[in-house]
Amino acid sequence: MEYMRYSDMYKAIVSPHAPGAIGPYVQGVDLGNLVITSGQIPIDPISGNIEEDVSLQTYQVLNNIQAIILAAGLQVRHIVKTTIFIKNLNDFSIINTAYASFFLKNKASFPARSCVEVARLPKDVKIEMEAIAIRY
Repeated sequence: MEYMRYSDMYKAIVSPHAPGAIGPYVQGVDLGNLVITSGQIPIDPISGNIEEDVSLQTYQVLNNIQAIILAAGLQVRHIVKTTIFIKNLNDFSIINTAYASFFLKNKASFPARSCVEVARLPKDVKIEMEAIAIRY
């Protein structure tokens, strides 16, 4: 068996329509039939701003994920799994409303999902999300 570095196993995904990484990671990786995004926080990639409202933060996170998925040549309907990290579980219903609206607007089925409350997120945002999409 030959040794393969990760960089030989996947293509890094880079989209100017999603915020750049704020650490030593890439926006996403393309494994051929599988695309995995890094956790996205609600930074507007053009202005660098972060809205205070959790609903607007949810939409921005989903728009950032969509930009990465599109850069890989896929669409929202290809997302099969998301993981959501939220700072306050009391925001769960607000996040659900924005989340459902986003997938319905994109004519996509709801993917499998996990959602957990965490103590803190980068830049003290209220939500972070990652996604897995499949090429079929």
